[in-house]
Formats: sequence, C-alpha cells, structure tokens
Amino acid sequence: MPRVRVAALMLMDEKVVVVRHRFGQNIYYLLPGGGVDFGETLATALQREVLEETGFVCEVGRPLILNDTIAPSGDRHIVNITFEAHIVGGTVTDHPQDERVEHVDLVTPTQLGELDFRPPIADQIVQALKAGAGWECMYAGSVYTAS
Repeated sequence: MPRVRVAALMLMDEKVVVVRHRFGQNIYYLLPGGGVDFGETLATALQREVLEETGFVCEVGRPLILNDTIAPSGDRHIVNITFEAHIVGGTVTDHPQDERVEHVDLVTPTQLGELDFRPPIADQIVQALKAGAGWECMYAGSVYTAS
C-alpha cells in the first residue's frame, strides 16, 4: 500500500524552512512534514508534523506539488503532497520530536538545488515560489533518490 506524506512549503525571512535528516552517515533535507495517520486529515497531519519537527505552528494553505516516490525495488511507495503553509506561532525547536531531524535550517530557494533534497522536487518548489499566487498545483511524476 502506498504511504501518504504531507509536506509544508513555508518561508521565514524569504527563506525556505527545511529539516536536515540523518540516516546512518547520509545527510539529506526535506520540507517539514510526515506521514498521515489513519482517520487524520491532511491538514491536521501536516500541522502535527510541522510542530513535531520544527516547533512552529502553521496554517495550511493550498496544495502545490503532488508526486510519487517509488523505490526501484518496489518495496516503497510514497505519495507526497506539498502544501503552501504559513507560520502563525511557535518557535524553532532545538529538540525535535523526530529523532531523524538534526536541525531546522533556512535556505534560499536557489540553495535547494545544491542540497541532497528529498523528494528531488527543488526545481518545482523554485517554480512555485516564482509563480506565487499564479501557481497551479502540479503533478511532478514519480521521482526517487537512492539513499
């Protein structure tokens, strides 16, 4: 069964809020977010995950980017839904509830392409930010980054 993951595209001081994850020796970056629990709305899941990973309270906006992440081995399939979100409270945490999160970072949109960013949708994020209110939700297809 595919797993549904929601993510928040949030800006702070004109920079994108990302979370630095570690898996073994690998360091990679994601937009804050995570899995949707059974019976949980997409918005509620996103607010919960953002708070757990960053310490921020967010207001969930419109969906921006949809994509699949399907492992070539077929053992993993994630449906990713990236939402526009706005920070409305909280403060950045030094102790995320998710142990994989090492740090909350702020990066310029152009820096996204320089990071090991997962899923690899940095180009689509930059396009959405440039388009602003004129952006229409897009399906980015199936994208995958090997660990």
